Order: sequence, then structure tokens, then C-alpha cells
Amino acid sequence: VFAGMNGSAIENFSCVIYDISLMNCTWQAGRDAPGDTQYFLYWMNSRDDDETECELYIKDENGRHTGCRFQNVTIKDKTTYFLVNGTSKDSQIRFYDTYIELYRIERLTPPLNVTVNCTSNPSGQELADCIITWQQPLTNHVQKADCFEYEINIQNK
Repeated sequence: VFAGMNGSAIENFSCVIYDISLMNCTWQAGRDAPGDTQYFLYWMNSRDDDETECELYIKDENGRHTGCRFQNVTIKDKTTYFLVNGTSKDSQIRFYDTYIELYRIERLTPPLNVTVNCTSNPSGQELADCIITWQQPLTNHVQKADCFEYEINIQNK
């Protein structure tokens, strides 16, 4: 049984990890939440950690929490637990919770040290060979180079 008023829980919760160790989570206020509703995000990054509250909230123009910025995020367990509670003077607010596999929401950085070496054919009209090299991108969780697939899009200019 869910406690709290229908339509008061947050909606459209999503998170993304970027630049290796930064994470943003965002949400929208429940469509039927009273105007004074304030939301608070808690998360548990591993079964061994305590549940901790967001330290850096993203706020809308009314000061309502609509997201959280995390720094120094490391992907520990396969799934991470998120809980968003709400408070209001007028009514009880329904909580929202979810489990997210953090490795699925990581936006990878581009490959590193991309180099292109081309040699022209003797007539000088066209390029004969190009060798393109790069190193795997830095990531939060992937250590093995063979986990990556690359696509090269070559356009004549």
C-alpha cells in the first residue's frame, strides 16, 4: 500500500553519468503535488553503504528540488537504489523509488589521442593509405579494451 496523495510523487526520474565520475539525476514534481511540496533524494550506491542524501540539489525558480548533482561517483554494485521523499504542510506526499544499473547510464567520453597519418600515391591526386589510431576512452567501470566497439565515419571534403 502506497502512503500519500495520488499524483504527489515525482515523475520522469532519470540519471546520467558523464565525464567519468559526475552524475546528474533529475525529476519533475508530481502533477497533483501541493505548491509547497519539497523533495529529497537518497541513494545507496552499494549494499555496504548507508543511504545518503543528495549534497547538491538542482532547484527550480521556486526553490523546489528538481534534481541532484553528484561528484566522484564510482560504480560499485550492479544496481544502485534511489529514493525520493516529499514533504508538504498540506498533505502526505507519496515516495518514489527505483533501482538503476549505473553502467547502463554512463555516457562515454570520446576515444583518446586520435591520430591520422595519410600517405599520398605517387601521382599526388588521391590519398593512398590512411592509418587512424586511438586509445580507449576513460570510463567509470570498463577496464577491458575488448569491451569497446568503434565506428569510423569518413567523409570526403
